[in-house]
Amino acid sequence: MKKSLLILLAAVLGLAACKNEKKAAGGTLYTIYKSGGKEKVKEGDFVKVDFILRHDNDSIEFSTYDTGMSQIFPVAKKTYGGDMNDILSQFGEGDSVSFKLNADTMDHYTKQPRLESFKKDKYLNYTVVFRKVFSKKPNEADSTFQRRANDYFQADYKEMTEQRKNSEAAKIKKYVEENKLKTTTTPSGLQYVITAPGTGVKPVMGDTVMVNYTGKFTYKKSDGNDNVFDTSVESVAKKTMPPVPGPAMVYGPRPIPLAEGVFKGFVEAAMLIGKGGKITAILPSNIAYGPQGGGRIGPYSPVVFDIELVDIKKPSAPVAAPATPVEAPKK
Repeated sequence: MKKSLLILLAAVLGLAACKNEKKAAGGTLYTIYKSGGKEKVKEGDFVKVDFILRHDNDSIEFSTYDTGMSQIFPVAKKTYGGDMNDILSQFGEGDSVSFKLNADTMDHYTKQPRLESFKKDKYLNYTVVFRKVFSKKPNEADSTFQRRANDYFQADYKEMTEQRKNSEAAKIKKYVEENKLKTTTTPSGLQYVITAPGTGVKPVMGDTVMVNYTGKFTYKKSDGNDNVFDTSVESVAKKTMPPVPGPAMVYGPRPIPLAEGVFKGFVEAAMLIGKGGKITAILPSNIAYGPQGGGRIGPYSPVVFDIELVDIKKPSAPVAAPATPVEAPKK
């Protein structure tokens, strides 16, 4: 249902764009769906936005809605007509807009190689909501403005993290209910479902497990797919994650040491199954990425891991030191 609504919304926005699309001075095409009626963005402002970046075929490259984290950045001086900083000056706080950055023009002016995933696209297509525009006051010293902006966004971040902390239990409950899971809960807060128990003895602390895994958020992506942030399974990566620039990823079972200080919730889940076993583990943030998060994972993020235990490797026995020769007593 969610995916159908997204497709319908995209179609409606597409029709609106055809009717209301305008051209900025630099040649960039843009559409304003909703105007907040506020002052336009200026060089030096800080903006907080949510956005979706799409390809020409409408597939999604990146979305802040998929990470659950808005982005904040300063507006720089434009380098050419129609660049990102130039088009931002058309909008203000409260606006909902879309715009198309010409990829060929970007290549020409920036002399930077285009993102590999956009090689076949003419445009980088953005849909943006301007949550906050923080501006310098008349005659305000730069240092005062920087301090005031820092204080504001620190307080904003603190409020956001508190909201995420308070909503974490509800996110886990919703995931369990929507997926009709009958979970078992451990004292740490780990919830799990064993889909295949595996055979033989289970791993213990000190072992190294070879696992296939997929880590995902408790909510779907904007395109309706599982919101995967990491996986060792190539077929899952191709379906749910954008291509990673640089050397080709190597997929397959990964070694995970079962030790103190190593991803507590994952280690606990891995020790619940034997070789060949499979488990779905729902980790609250206190046994996952914590109150700080990391990378694409925001603070207080509950996550889900599908784990397949491929093999168990026991620690090697320490090599005994050679005995120290004892000199025979002299007669």
